[in-house]
Amino acid sequence: MQAQDPQAIRLSKRLASDIGCSRAEAEHYIDAGFVTVDGQIQDTPGARVLPSQTVVLQPGADLRPIQPVTLLLHKPAGYSLRALEPGRPGLGALDLLTPENLAEVDTPQPVRPLPRHFRHQQFLLPIPRAASGLVVYSQDPRIIRHLSDEADLLEQECLAEVQGEMIEEGLVLLANGLYVDGERLPPLKASWQNETHLRFALKRVAPEWLPAICAALGLELVSLKRLRIGRISLSKLPPGQWRYLQGYERF
Repeated sequence: MQAQDPQAIRLSKRLASDIGCSRAEAEHYIDAGFVTVDGQIQDTPGARVLPSQTVVLQPGADLRPIQPVTLLLHKPAGYSLRALEPGRPGLGALDLLTPENLAEVDTPQPVRPLPRHFRHQQFLLPIPRAASGLVVYSQDPRIIRHLSDEADLLEQECLAEVQGEMIEEGLVLLANGLYVDGERLPPLKASWQNETHLRFALKRVAPEWLPAICAALGLELVSLKRLRIGRISLSKLPPGQWRYLQGYERF
């Protein structure tokens, strides 16, 4: 392990000394992404800096509390929602949550990406790894509690690509409560969008059930895409990109 340079001091201490603020204020500025060291954002208050390094507080820095955020991602098919273990093959959706992948969408309340926005993000209302579409990540306790406690009450709209021939009166059976693996499901709404795509409106049934539901209808599920959760839709969000849930939006 390389020995630490005795001249290096904590970034928060250096910033507090340079601009004449308290240590707590310095730590807030750093944690909020307002501080650069040699031109690069440094968001770790305990980072060590040398006297020769240039520490700058960015214009517009303020002491307003950093509010927790919720991120809406268009997950591509094949991406895992969970963080992948080091060395484990595969693709992780969390790796897509970077400033570079923020979609260019028109919002009345634009949010400046901060390093803290990508920490401790929890995915909610999962979809299968093979599926694509809308995925919610949040660090906001209110959103996490709402989507966890009221998951069964939120309607999820999914588009399923299928092949095969549906059994007779399949949509009627679905609307009356289809039996799948010996269990009767709640009534579900579905409609044909074209010859190969069924649109499902799921409530009290998770998207993970759709392969078995399609099989019970005599169909094979080819691909699955979630289009909407409650009142929040995927809209024109490009695959692999994300946006912030705005303060006025409600699930």
